[in-house]
Amino acid sequence: METYVTITIDDQEIKARPGEYIVDAARRNGIYIPVLCNMTGIHPAGSCRICTVLVNGRPMTSCTTPVAEGMEIITHNDELDDFRRSVVELLFIEGNHFCPACEKSGNCELQALGYRLEMMAPRYPYQFPKREIEATWPKLIKDHNRCILCKRCIRTIFDDEGHPLFAFRNRGLELQIVIDPEYGMKMTDEQAQKAANNCPVGALLYRGKHGFEIPIGKRKYDKEPIGSDVEKLKKKKIS
Repeated sequence: METYVTITIDDQEIKARPGEYIVDAARRNGIYIPVLCNMTGIHPAGSCRICTVLVNGRPMTSCTTPVAEGMEIITHNDELDDFRRSVVELLFIEGNHFCPACEKSGNCELQALGYRLEMMAPRYPYQFPKREIEATWPKLIKDHNRCILCKRCIRTIFDDEGHPLFAFRNRGLELQIVIDPEYGMKMTDEQAQKAANNCPVGALLYRGKHGFEIPIGKRKYDKEPIGSDVEKLKKKKIS
């Protein structure tokens, strides 16, 4: 018989599995917590901080914090929303995100969070860094202008022996995610497509036969806001 712990999220008492991360417990119960670096089924990185919540009054990342009996969690208030908005603004100003010309527009999680958090003009000055676009790989285009260093590609794309095809290079302002030169040339269509799909922005584009197949206005977040799929779970449970 499966055991549970009782926690409270936004004044709602729920049952969670021991050792389950807060963000996963919330998702199962139809409570949306914004994420960028996090993906279901892979080990969390806690790098973007978008999922920060208040746990018994203390700010903690919900993707790396396991549940514990009696936890009281707040996922949304003015302070948390402003913090998340500031993180999204920082991600926009430190790169070069030209949303109208990006193939990921409408399917981009960063863009969708900007809309959901009602981001207007960023409070920080744009950096306009000079970054390259790698088009040397036969299956994939890597646009460093759009990369938010979430590590999803590093944590999800491996060769047959379990070695990551992506890695960090340099430090500080020069930090980049790069593709292993040897394996980059051998990357399969399946690996390239998966990498592009897992990327939350348009930093990785699959070099398939077609592009822009889904027209603007009919893409995922054109239809409904990010997080709607999670929140529908809660409505089903209530009904």
